[in-house]
Amino acid sequence: MKKDKNILNDIVVPYQTSYNLNDIFTKKLELVKFIRNGIPYSFFEKVSKYTNFDDQEWASILNISTKSLHRYKQADKTFKPIQSEKILEMIEITKIGLDVFEDKEKFNLWMETPNFSLGNYKPKELVKDSYGKELVLTELNQIKYGIFA
Repeated sequence: MKKDKNILNDIVVPYQTSYNLNDIFTKKLELVKFIRNGIPYSFFEKVSKYTNFDDQEWASILNISTKSLHRYKQADKTFKPIQSEKILEMIEITKIGLDVFEDKEKFNLWMETPNFSLGNYKPKELVKDSYGKELVLTELNQIKYGIFA
């Protein structure tokens, strides 16, 4: 079975070509710079295919309409810092999820399945705000380290 654990590591971060996605999450100051510069749509398009979100879900996460999301694509527009931060949060969840499950399909199934530890919500339903994201990240870390409630 193909392992998907490190599939995001080959993607180079714009503005700082020496960093890949694995690096950027360990260098918080660079992460802040990346967010403040804004994420270009072309980078978003590259990384979003590894997440489990469609355009409608992305629009909801980014608090924009799907029409606006499509306009970003047509003009390769740069996302605002608040939207860039949300994009990176979803990539961080995906990165950690792939580290835990080592398989994109297994991780996507986990994201779509109601979870008792998360109040019977699907993890995918919780990640749209920062507190829900933290719950999901905590649950992923508990799975990673074998801590079950």
